[in-house]
Amino acid sequence: MHIQPIDFDRPGELMTGLYDAYLAAHAHEPGPKLSLLRLSVIARLGPPGDRVETWVLTDGGEVAGGYSLALPQHDNRHMGWIFPLVVRPELRGRGLGTQLFEHALGRMRAHGRTLLLTETPTTGVGARFARAHGMTVALQEARRTLDLRTTDWDALRGMLPEVPGYTVERFAGPAGPELLADLATVMSGMNDAPRDADVQDMTFSLDRLRLREERVTVGGETCYTMIARRDSDGAPAGYTRIYLAADRSDGWGHQTDTTVLREHRGHRLGLLLKISNLLWLREREPHLERIITWNATSNAHMLAINEAMGFELLDEWDEWRLTVRPRAE
Repeated sequence: MHIQPIDFDRPGELMTGLYDAYLAAHAHEPGPKLSLLRLSVIARLGPPGDRVETWVLTDGGEVAGGYSLALPQHDNRHMGWIFPLVVRPELRGRGLGTQLFEHALGRMRAHGRTLLLTETPTTGVGARFARAHGMTVALQEARRTLDLRTTDWDALRGMLPEVPGYTVERFAGPAGPELLADLATVMSGMNDAPRDADVQDMTFSLDRLRLREERVTVGGETCYTMIARRDSDGAPAGYTRIYLAADRSDGWGHQTDTTVLREHRGHRLGLLLKISNLLWLREREPHLERIITWNATSNAHMLAINEAMGFELLDEWDEWRLTVRPRAE
């Protein structure tokens, strides 16, 4: 067995091998799976503003498993995020996952990082592995889905609140350069979301937002976005976004960030944004079958909005943490 990095200038069959291991490891989980293109972007580029390295465990040229480690470069320079970490199911029980995990800890130490985060379903192989390797739960999360084939669209339209003094605007695909400053403003509201106590606020510079928008199409996706503005001065007040595969191949939409800035809360803007965006998406993409979304279980306000819209619980996940200490001499 040999652990080696993927050289994305010459990835060969290592990336496809890692993708096959990812699909096999997650075959029995509900919900959508990442495409090869999307996982390749995660493994090669990581989140905007992060450095990422991806390693695979090979045996006779065949990929047995691997991991990607994202290392923030602008904020949270003390932490790393590992996803995925997988071993082919038929090879489990041989200590291969432990080899990969220990290797990842070595890479964390090499970069001077002290906080490792990852996430798994609350039950199953991943949770047992995390617990056995000294990780503890930092945050409890849940995935919910909305079946667009059975949604009562008239009832959903009837839920649209009237919000005097605010207007919503919409755009499909990545944001143009003229919208980056507004996105940077509203994205700062995501720092109010529940998180590990040792994770710092994220900074949303124009360069970081530009990279994020460029990677929408690089990752084989498109998106539908709505921004709320205050009528009196045009100030951005909140936003929401849904992603879907650019080739419309799997019938899934992914509801991601929704936020309203503190000074604009209390007007039901979150509900207005989410329902308006969903109705527009339905009009433009009638083939979509389901929407999936993540929320911390402690985020009662957003959970109430999702449940009012008809989202139903799919499964529960845990975000895990580990304090990485220097190796003993």
